[in-house]
Amino acid sequence: MKRLQNIASESRLTLPLLAVYAALAWVAGGLAAGGLWVQFACFAASTYLMVELNNANALIRVYSRMVSGAFLVLSCAAPFLFASTGGNAAELFAIASLAALFRSYQDKEAAGRVFTAFLCLGTGSLFCVHLLYYVPVAWLLMAAFLRSMSIRTLSASVLGTALPYWFATAIMAYMGKLGALAGHLAQLADTSHAGDFSHLSAPEWSATALIATAAATGIVHYRRQCLGDKIRTRMLYHCFITTFIASAALLAALPRHYDLAMRMMTISTSPLIAHFIALTNTKVTNIAFHAFLAAALAVTAFNLWMH
Repeated sequence: MKRLQNIASESRLTLPLLAVYAALAWVAGGLAAGGLWVQFACFAASTYLMVELNNANALIRVYSRMVSGAFLVLSCAAPFLFASTGGNAAELFAIASLAALFRSYQDKEAAGRVFTAFLCLGTGSLFCVHLLYYVPVAWLLMAAFLRSMSIRTLSASVLGTALPYWFATAIMAYMGKLGALAGHLAQLADTSHAGDFSHLSAPEWSATALIATAAATGIVHYRRQCLGDKIRTRMLYHCFITTFIASAALLAALPRHYDLAMRMMTISTSPLIAHFIALTNTKVTNIAFHAFLAAALAVTAFNLWMH
């Protein structure tokens, strides 16, 4: 017997309906009033890339749009992030980086794909420099799970990361603003307020709790049920789990980077909770699905009201 969670996850109407829901959340969050059109365009492009990420890698072994659907729902739970142009752009490039990196699976000669992945990371870091923290994380994914690490791909990753800064250096030198670029990179060494959570607000805590609960549910489920997936799919989910752990560690160590950490946690949590929703079919998991949906709606409504 198909339960509501399975009907929702496999329906072709789910993604369009959630897209309308997300658009309404953006309107309520100040899309028109705040002129957030560029940010919304980045968000729409990010959602499209999540759809393609799922399609290209068959993250769920049944027809389902729940990966991108979960991304929409979890993203809208944090409307206070809507206004950040740099954050939305960095999120877009982070997803593009993962999409390119996954294509290098078990190919130690995939220098071009690895170059593209790290080019996206480097470009994204021009908008949010702390995205460079994820370069070592990407190397770990290549070595431990994607099995694509080699001297050739490592060199490609360094060149890909550096290329946007070569162009930026030339442009800033022409404009006489090299100091601005140096100041941008200097932020990487700023560890002030480490472990200081005092500035986080109730909306930020509520969105974090929702993401953490969804991730924990997805991780526990996947660790128990992963044998049903192909080895390649399992490795990709290990990449999502590792990225979530790294993002949670970044949030715990440097709460001031909440914007980036929350976005990366959302990206990595979406496939995990989507796998749980789409591939479980018990009374308990159906209750959990309803509870997750109710919590997401409640957190979104609360944060929109506070916003």
